[in-house]
Amino acid sequence: MTDTLSTPAWLEEGDDLLRIEIPYGNSSLSCDIEDSRVRGVLRAKAHGAAENLPQETIVGRSLASPIASRSLADLAKGKRRVVIITSDHTRPVPSGITMPLLLAGVRRGNPDADVSILIATGGHRRMTSDELLARFGQDICARERIIVHDCEDGSDLVSAGTLPSGGELVLNRRAMEADLLIAEGFIEPHFFAGFSGGRKAILPGIAGYKTVLANHCAEFISHDRSRTGILDGNPIHADMLHASEVSGLAFILNVVLDAKKRIIASFAGHPNEAHLAGCAFLRSIAEVERTPADIAITGNGGYPLDQNLYQSVKCMTAAEACTNPGGVIIVACEARDGHGGEAFYNTFEKTRSPVEVLRGIESRGRSETLPDQWQIQIFVRILSKHKVIMATDAPSEMIRHLNMIHARSLEEALNVADEILGDTRRPITVIPDGVSVIVSP
Repeated sequence: MTDTLSTPAWLEEGDDLLRIEIPYGNSSLSCDIEDSRVRGVLRAKAHGAAENLPQETIVGRSLASPIASRSLADLAKGKRRVVIITSDHTRPVPSGITMPLLLAGVRRGNPDADVSILIATGGHRRMTSDELLARFGQDICARERIIVHDCEDGSDLVSAGTLPSGGELVLNRRAMEADLLIAEGFIEPHFFAGFSGGRKAILPGIAGYKTVLANHCAEFISHDRSRTGILDGNPIHADMLHASEVSGLAFILNVVLDAKKRIIASFAGHPNEAHLAGCAFLRSIAEVERTPADIAITGNGGYPLDQNLYQSVKCMTAAEACTNPGGVIIVACEARDGHGGEAFYNTFEKTRSPVEVLRGIESRGRSETLPDQWQIQIFVRILSKHKVIMATDAPSEMIRHLNMIHARSLEEALNVADEILGDTRRPITVIPDGVSVIVSP
């Protein structure tokens, strides 16, 4: 067996077995695998990259020395309407730590500023009151104005020109009317935008749905530069960067998290320069060597990233990069919120063939993108090459409906994979958190 680092705490070596653990909801799923079968365990080096400092200190230092920007307090001077964009329930942004520091910075420069917190939902559902409370805490929820973006509410959207790709750029009215626009978020590898964070707070975060559809068109999703860890030449990133500039986004605070969702690094300042610095840091700890095998086992990082099946497609792309043609991908996903989208769930309503679904999507022009098409496109691309076994407590019918094989445990999933391949000795690559790594070519 090979490992990109020394043996981690969750990997226990017995006689001839390795115990692997895949994040699952708020806990994990485990399985014992013969040592001789495991080609590699691919994981980010985040656990060794953190400074031995409180999270508040890490964030505070980045705000005190912003990259290519004046301080937040300086920027806030004389600005009446301030909007701080933050992520929704699908992203583990530690706003309980970051948001108070951002609010303090703004009010240090302008105590009388009219501040709004804008939830960047993109095309997702609204956050519930319980989710808002869990994200921000009682004090912020009680004292601050929190607004949830609605990508289909025309009265709250304004046209902001045209994207480089030709689609109309439509953005949240309150953000466009702000005197100072700020965004917080976290940076992780992203399966078609290269990296999350930075400009994604604007597009898709606070964009109109038709703008999201234009940016996520079939042509761009299939582009060979629209991949994890790639920004240069990525047409999806180019549109997002343009939207960020047009919106007037002036300052960002982006953090990098470890497997326990703790802050290990923080980058504040210029929307693009600070983001690029954060991406460079993340690459240094997240890039792993491609380790091909006939079976890949992965997960989506636990809650909230594995709260539905829709989100789990992200980790499948890391497994896809390491799975030999005709091989099997095993995914652990709690999916406490079910499938995650009606369009996604109804992928195979008219045909059960992933290849046929993919052909239909790839034939659509830039202006013909349908809801959830991008996620479906990547999903069926993977299904057209590999069998996918989903280890989950979600209903078996739901998994079968999505053309996957259901398993109640990793052990059961591995047994099924062996049956599919007709061999109990096929090599295995384990990627415990598929959304945290960048698999090198």
